Formats: sequence, structure tokens, C-alpha cells
Amino acid sequence: MTDVREAAFALFRDFGMTTIFGNPGSTELPMFKGFPDDFRYVLALQESIAVGMADGFAQATRNAALVNLHSAVGVGHALGNLFTAFRNHTPLVVIAGQQARSILPYFPFLYAEQATEFPKPYVKWSVEPARAEDVPAAIARAYYLAMQPPRGPVFVSVPVDDWDRPCEPYPARRVGRTVRGDAALLAELAAALAKAKNPAIVVGAEAARDGAWEETVALAERHQARVRVAPMSSRNAFPEDHPLFAGFLTAAREPIVKDLAGHDLILVLGAPVFTHHVEGFGPHAPEGATLWQIVDDPALAAAAPVGTAIVGDIRDALATLLGGEAPARPAPSPLRRRAPPGPEPLTDAFVLSRLAALRTPESIVVEEAPSARGAMHDHLPILTRDSFYTCASGGLGHGLPAAIGVALGRPGEKVIALLGDGSAMYAIQGLWSVAQLNLPVSFVVLNNRRYEALIGFGQRFGLNRTVGTDLGGLDFVALAEGQGIAATRVESAASLDDALARSLGSQKPNLVEILVA
Repeated sequence: MTDVREAAFALFRDFGMTTIFGNPGSTELPMFKGFPDDFRYVLALQESIAVGMADGFAQATRNAALVNLHSAVGVGHALGNLFTAFRNHTPLVVIAGQQARSILPYFPFLYAEQATEFPKPYVKWSVEPARAEDVPAAIARAYYLAMQPPRGPVFVSVPVDDWDRPCEPYPARRVGRTVRGDAALLAELAAALAKAKNPAIVVGAEAARDGAWEETVALAERHQARVRVAPMSSRNAFPEDHPLFAGFLTAAREPIVKDLAGHDLILVLGAPVFTHHVEGFGPHAPEGATLWQIVDDPALAAAAPVGTAIVGDIRDALATLLGGEAPARPAPSPLRRRAPPGPEPLTDAFVLSRLAALRTPESIVVEEAPSARGAMHDHLPILTRDSFYTCASGGLGHGLPAAIGVALGRPGEKVIALLGDGSAMYAIQGLWSVAQLNLPVSFVVLNNRRYEALIGFGQRFGLNRTVGTDLGGLDFVALAEGQGIAATRVESAASLDDALARSLGSQKPNLVEILVA
């Protein structure tokens, strides 16, 4: 016999989850009695930051990350980034506290009523074990489910008095994760690709999560297919300096159909068909084109309005499609990139063009600057595999802590957190955590002193003035220095290169605030 705590930590160790992200409360303290020396606890000053850091860490390490949250209120604080983790398909095992079982019928202080319902529907599974001795089994099942495609967060509520209860050891098992696509449909798709006159590939985040970078490049080159990035993709899955790269699809139906016009076969890899941000009308694909989708999420396959869907591992499916003889097909002309903008006025486009020139291609960009996304597409190409992360949900407050988690999961690599001023303020206390960890993250804050993305979007609805969008008076240098990291402010193009070069060359966390027009 052992106790619940020892059995749980043995499982955490076997699963490789020895880093815990959290902000503990009273109902969590017994979990950490005799905290093992081979574990580390990464403290966040707010629960959403803990989940954001865990999200970046899990994506960087390709393993589930362990999150510790306080009952009810702490889970509530974390829900925004838990929603993002669900949309990112990030595997997280969230352990939340609960009051002692004996007083649950009496509405005790700091308890969670219907604890398992609170995080739904944005977890894959949610449980509060019926007995203390069932906690290790619940944790094991949670991990296996988090890691099964499509990956995602899971939730386990543990009453405070469970950790000291006796239980049997619960050894870890091996559970396979690869789902193979339908062989007959893959053969049909291979034949259709060989016959197509002008195929196109639309690549999404799941291709990156499945590690299919080389296979995607090989398939595009084999068929001389233009490659576009799926709307709102949260990862990079194709080199943006490749001759076959054709740009980014807009998250609206009519522009998507227009951009894909002329292709007779469209293969969507690891993405929905398609993500829309605004209402649209008309067909979902251009006339005369057949559409195929390979995705590891059955829900996305079922929701696609057109085409044939194959559910399975992207990398495994591409290996099948790369068999046999390659068709002879002329190479299309490469995409022409926009010329870098001038330095006056100091715009986000100019800043990103200089960042592209000064950074190393292998550096990792974690982005949450919605109004600068178009400028980033035009002037900051992402060139190497697993070097771009952003938020798939559209919520704010993920990018800053996620950059910290990525840096923790990929030690020794340079991480650039590209943030808008409004985005940064959702999780600014994450700077304290990165100062304690002393990680080489460069936080680049594009300060336009307002929620610029909302102002632009408001014009679609005929708003001449968008209320609640002014952000004047923020001092990011003071905010950073007050939490222990070096910072500098750039107000003109003349000082930009020097500030960026010093930031990128530093092995310590730092922040550059850039006042853009």
C-alpha cells in the first residue's frame, strides 16, 4: 500500500510531467507535502498565466504539461487560457483542489459546486473521483486522453483530504497515439493528386503538431503545388521563403474562394475547411475544384461543408501519399514579397521588417499582436520548423505567458514574444515569472496606444467611432523594471536597430517597448 500523493507523483514522474505550473491555494497545499526534489513548481501570479505558460511548455516539449489550480475561483481565472489550450489542441493535465469530502454537503468556504461542470465544454474530460483511492487511476486516464489525438486539456478535481488516504500503487501503461487514415481513401487521393493539373495545398497547425514539416515540403515539391497557410493557423508548417509558398488565406468565405480559384484540386492538411471570422455567402470552394482534407480531429472532419475528409495522423498520411512515381509538372512562379516600408512614420510593418533582418532564422516567435498580423505575414517570414506559435482561440492573454513556457521547454533557444500593448496587459504579471526563471525571452511590445484591431474591425460594421479602445498612459518600461527585467523604449526609427539588436543578443529576459504610429 501507498498513499494517493505518492501514487500520483509516481505517475507524474513516469509521464515526464515533473514541471508543475500553478498558483496554489489552501485546498491544494496537501498535494505538495514532502515535495520531491526532482520536481519544480513554476509560480504564476495569476492562474490564467499558469495555464498560458503550461500551454507553451506542452507545445514546445510535445508532452502534456501539469497545471495546479485553486478550486472554483482559481479555475475561473484560468478559463480564458484553458479555452485557448482547447482550441490549440494542447495537452494539459489540470489538477484542481476541492474542499474535504466530509464537509461538501454543507456549502463550505472555498469549495467548488459541480466542479466537473465548470471547465466544460473546453476540456476533453472532467472528473472528480468517487473515492480517494480512485485519484491515481483518474490522473492516468486523464493523461492518456490528453495525449490522444486530437490532443487537449483534461481536468481532475481532487478533494483536499484525498492526498493522505491509502491506496494501491497505479503503474503507468503504454497507450498508442497514432491514428492511421483510411487506406482506400488515401489511395484515391494519391491518384487524384497525380492527375490534377494545378493542385494546391492549404496547411494548418495540426501538420506542425504532427511533425510533418519535411513531408509537407516533399509533397508540395513532388506535385509542384502552391502552398497557402490556413486561416488563423496557430503554428507554422511550411517555410515561408520556399518558392512554392503562396501566402495566407483570409478568414472569410469569399476571399478564400477567390484566392484558391484556378486550382482543380485543393488538399487541406491539418486545418478546418475553413475557419471564418465574418459571415460569408456563396460556395465554400472554387468552381471546378475537388477538395480533400486530412485532419486528426473527427469533429473537424464532420463539420466540413464540402470535400472528402480523411481522419488520421498527418505525417503518417503524407508518407503514404509520397509513395509511387511523381508526375511531371512545371513549377509555378514564386510569390513576390512586398518591399520593406520606409522608416517614417514608425509603423509596425517597418518594425517587423527590421526584426526579420536582425533575428536569427532559428529564433522562435510567439505572437499576440492582432492588428500587426498582416504586417507580420508581409515582412516577418517564418523560415524553420516549430518556430512560430500563436493563439488559436482569438482570446488575449496567451502570448506573453506562452512565450515563457516555450522558452522553458526549449532551453538555450531564443524566444521573441511579439505583443500588442492591449494583449500584453492581459498577462503583464507574467514578467515576474520570467524574471524568476531568468529565461532568454525578448518581449517586443508594439504600443499604438489603443486596441487597433477593434478599430479596424469596427469599420466593417459601419462604426465611425469605436468606444473603449483608447489605451493611453501605459508605461511598459516601468511595468517591466518593476518586476525585475531590463527594458527600453523606442520612439523613432533611428534607435530601433540598436534596441532590437541588444535585446536579441541578451541571454536574459528583457522588454522593448516601441511606440508605433
